Amino acid sequence: MNERQYMKKQRLISVAAVIALAAGSAVAVAPASNAAAKTVTIAYQGPLTGEEAQVGIDELNGVKYAVKLFNAKNKGKFNVRIVEIDDQGSGTEAAKVAPGAASNKKILGIVGPAYSGATIASLPFYKQTNLPLISPSATRVSITDPAQGLIGFPVFHRIPVTDRVQGPALYKLATRGVSSPKVFVIDDQSPYGVGLVEYMKLGGATLAGQDSVPDKTTDWSATISKVKSASANVVIFTGYYAQAATLFRQLRDSGYTGVLAGGDGVLSPGILTLASASILEGVRLTGGTVPLAEISAKLEADFKAKMGVSSGTYAAESIDAANIFLSCISKGVNTRAAMLKCVKAYKGKSITGSALSFDKYGDTAGGVMNGFEIKGGAIKYTGAVK
Repeated sequence: MNERQYMKKQRLISVAAVIALAAGSAVAVAPASNAAAKTVTIAYQGPLTGEEAQVGIDELNGVKYAVKLFNAKNKGKFNVRIVEIDDQGSGTEAAKVAPGAASNKKILGIVGPAYSGATIASLPFYKQTNLPLISPSATRVSITDPAQGLIGFPVFHRIPVTDRVQGPALYKLATRGVSSPKVFVIDDQSPYGVGLVEYMKLGGATLAGQDSVPDKTTDWSATISKVKSASANVVIFTGYYAQAATLFRQLRDSGYTGVLAGGDGVLSPGILTLASASILEGVRLTGGTVPLAEISAKLEADFKAKMGVSSGTYAAESIDAANIFLSCISKGVNTRAAMLKCVKAYKGKSITGSALSFDKYGDTAGGVMNGFEIKGGAIKYTGAVK
């Protein structure tokens, strides 16, 4: 083949490639730098469908944001992927999905589970396969308490403070400014709800009454009758936001005019879609989280620009949890055993700027419980509960 024939052939090949690309044919070859990028997998576990889905969606978006920044910074070196594990916030569902996640050897760590009950149900599978967990929101004390079996050890870690802190803080916030408070507490019989009441009492709470109801309750008339019999002027619910919306609506419809309050299970923008602004006006909430907008308006703006939505509840903690795993990946960690060792040794900073590390049981050192109030159809941050 002479030079002229060779050049003609090359031009024909180039034209064919352009036509193929226009037709959608996969003839393009990735640049060598991208081809060399190491694919690493982490996961998020929480409620992505069902009544509690907003919590999971908000947290997953936090994880996605952290991974998006990491992949952009490490383009050509690492490509981190996220497996989504939907447990619907339920221990029953968690026990169904956890075995599959545990057996997926590509997953080096899980951000989550989001809820305490789902965490407890998942732990046997994750402990058996040495799969590291960092939860952005599971607060039940028993998971990391040596006196209660330390059931999360050695794989479980969490970003927020526990219900040992939240229980007393919730009572303090709910009764703030109330003359002669008569407090009625309602739990949803979940590990989270029952535990939160327990630590509220250990913190010195004085209760005028208490009720414990199944987590699928829709008719609250019996409980409301007990609230009225106790002459309560403060009602605290320690379940989750979907039920809280129904309870609060029925309480207001019954003529109850006192304070309504809830823990971080109620702290979700999802509740704003389930009850009217007039019903929810003044509801007081606690949570071991800080909204991104309170940390930095610039950070919130960047989140919205990259994710297409505003950040939600526990976004900051989800970003922190993901960043710990990503920090370990950047150091070359590529096995679960190495990841677990790296997480336990981690010392760094939260996106709030505070020091972040874990004690030997998986809890973070320090931390505060923050207060929130629903005003004008929005959840407003009111600062640390002191």
